[in-house]
Amino acid sequence: MKKTFNIKTLGCKVNQYESEAIEELFKKRGFEKKEENADIYVINTCTVTNMSDRKSRQTISKARKENKDAVIAVIGCYSQVKADEVKKIDGVDIILGSRNKEEVVDLCENFIKNNKKMEDVEEFSIGEAIEDLEISNQSDMTRAYIKIQDGCNMYCSYCLIPYARGNIASRDLVSIIDEAKRLRDNGYKEIVLTGIHIASYGKDFDLDISLIDVIEHIAKIDGIERIRLSSMEPRHIDREFLQRMKDTKKACDHFHLSLQSGSDDVLKLMNRKYTTKIFKEKVDLIREYFPNAGLTTDIIVGFPNESEKNHQETKDFVREIKFSKTHLFKYSKRDGTKAASMKNQVDGNIKKRRSKELSIIEKEISHKFLDKQIGKTLSVLFETKTELDGYRSGYSTNYLRVHSKDRVEINEIKNVKITQRIDDYLIGEIID
Repeated sequence: MKKTFNIKTLGCKVNQYESEAIEELFKKRGFEKKEENADIYVINTCTVTNMSDRKSRQTISKARKENKDAVIAVIGCYSQVKADEVKKIDGVDIILGSRNKEEVVDLCENFIKNNKKMEDVEEFSIGEAIEDLEISNQSDMTRAYIKIQDGCNMYCSYCLIPYARGNIASRDLVSIIDEAKRLRDNGYKEIVLTGIHIASYGKDFDLDISLIDVIEHIAKIDGIERIRLSSMEPRHIDREFLQRMKDTKKACDHFHLSLQSGSDDVLKLMNRKYTTKIFKEKVDLIREYFPNAGLTTDIIVGFPNESEKNHQETKDFVREIKFSKTHLFKYSKRDGTKAASMKNQVDGNIKKRRSKELSIIEKEISHKFLDKQIGKTLSVLFETKTELDGYRSGYSTNYLRVHSKDRVEINEIKNVKITQRIDDYLIGEIID
C-alpha cells in the first residue's frame, strides 16, 4: 500500500505555487495524495493577518483530528515568524520556515523511520538563493503560475512579510525558462509570473537583468500565448517597461497595483514610498500604452491615524482612478510591526462602516468598467463550465470574466464580442 499525503494551503498565490511543487515532490517519491485520513499532512501557513494565524492553527488541529497517527508538518510564513507558538500546538511533528520548504518530504520520511520531531526554521541571510521548487503540471488549471522571486525589502509599517519571507531573492532565469517550456509541453497557454515582490526581480543579481527580461524570454517560447503579472509596485513602471511589454504581443493588459490608501498622509505612515500623484502618473502611463487595461488594487481600511478626511481622500481617489476591481481589507494589527504600536488605532465599527462605503463605490466603478466593454472584442482563455446552463467561461487579457454560449473547448483562446453585462461578469459571442 502506498503512503498517502495531503497538503493544506493558506494564503497567497506564492503559497499555492509552493504547495503544488511540494505535491510533485511527494508523488515522485511514490506517495499518493489523499484528501482525508492521510499518513502525512503538510500545512502551508500564512501570517498576513491575525485571522490568517487563527486559520493556520485551526487547520493544524483539524488535520490531527482527521488522523491522530499522521505526521503533521507545518511550514510557511506563520511558522517562520512564530515558531515557538507553533511548537505549543498539540501534535506538530515537523516545523519548517518559508525558504526551505523543499526539505519537507525528506523530513517526513525521516520521521516515519525514526519518529524524531524536527524544527528547522532558519534565519534569512542577504544573498540567499531561492529554494529549488518547480512545477511541470498544475491541477485543475489552464493558467500556470511560475514563482520567479521571493522576499521583500520594502518594510511597509503594517506588514510582516519581510520577516516571514526574508530579503529579496530572485530565481535563475534559465530555471524559469525551463519551467515555462515544461508547462507549455503540458498544454498551458498562459503563464502568470508570481512572487512576493516581482518588480524587484534581478536586483539581488550582479547581472543587469530585470522583470521585463523574464517577460521577453518567456514570450519567445512557442505555444505560450499569454503572460500575466501578479502584483506590481507602481514605482517600477516606466515607458521602457511598458513599451517592451507591448512589443512582446503576449503580455496581458492587466496590472495589479497595490494602492493601500488614497491619502498621502496615510501612505507616509504606511511607509509606501510613493504618493497619490506618482500613482496617478503611472496609471496614466499604463493607459497610454494599454488603453483598455484592467487595473486592480488593494486598499487597507482603517489604518492607525486614518481620519475621516483621509478616508474621504481615498474614496475620491478610487473614483478618480476608476479601478476595474478593488480588494478591501480592514487593517489588522500585527505584533512586531511599526503600525501595531501607533497611537490612534481606529475603532472596529468605524473600519466596518468605511469598508462598506468603499465597497459601494468599488461595485459602481467596476460595473462601469464592465459596461464599457460592451461592443468590444476581447481575447478570452476559456477555463471552465459555468453556473449558466450551456455556457463556458474564462478570463480576458484584462482579467474580466467572460461567458459564452458558443461551442468552445476548455483551454482554447477565442475572440469574443461582448454583448451584455450580468452582475460582475460579461456575456459575449465568439467571432472566430
